[in-house]
Amino acid sequence: MKRFLSVAGLLLVASSAPAERITELNGRHVQLYPTKNHGAGIGHNKNVNVSYHNGPVIHQAKAVAIFWGPATTWGTSTAPSPLAQAIAGFFAQFGATPQYNVITQYYDLGGSVQRGLATTYWIDNSTPPQNVTDATIQGEVVRAIGSVGLDANTVYEVFLPPTSYASYGSATSCGGPNLQFCAYHSDFAYSGADVKYSSMPYPSCGGCQWSGWTAAQNFEHFATHETREAVTDPDGNAWYDRQGYEAAISTSGRTWTAAASRAAE
Repeated sequence: MKRFLSVAGLLLVASSAPAERITELNGRHVQLYPTKNHGAGIGHNKNVNVSYHNGPVIHQAKAVAIFWGPATTWGTSTAPSPLAQAIAGFFAQFGATPQYNVITQYYDLGGSVQRGLATTYWIDNSTPPQNVTDATIQGEVVRAIGSVGLDANTVYEVFLPPTSYASYGSATSCGGPNLQFCAYHSDFAYSGADVKYSSMPYPSCGGCQWSGWTAAQNFEHFATHETREAVTDPDGNAWYDRQGYEAAISTSGRTWTAAASRAAE
């Protein structure tokens, strides 16, 4: 028996592009959030059936914001910058919002996603390379784990300064030579655990910005999307539709409503 969630998203501020699903030869799954231009080229009906494929969700999720880069962007561990404070404040309240609680309708064989999101942050003032590859992001997550601890229910979210860009294969974020995405999430094995993480490059270009929004608000938009998808489809085998799109199909980080119904086939 396959179960479906029929989700209709009404977006009042901005539209999220459907994320591009990549499955590597080793079975590892990566979900790229495309820029506005690339997202516009991906055909996708926002009124979709997202079906369950028997994989796990994160029942009681946590999030760690990892601010990597100079104090001019993130401040320090004892004196976070206004930008770091804004993002940390967003995570602190996110788990109590309708934008997060809508995903409590998603479940696995062990139960449903629960309300609430425990959060903390970690600031690393070392200098990231200009090109922050996926392997480099994973390495930074491992460094953070050394300070904040290893937890398979945590999404480790790495925020980069404007002097760096993220890359996945040949695709890059703002500031890179092949702009295609604004953020992504995935997982990797470390010390016997399945580590969930996201790459959150600085939204420094028009393809990853919305008019009138601050850097913090643009970051929060992508954090909303990546966190919800990492919770509902952490390993790429839980909730997605027949095109591979995951649960966070329409969100602004501010105003989002959804009507969901369960049906069995």
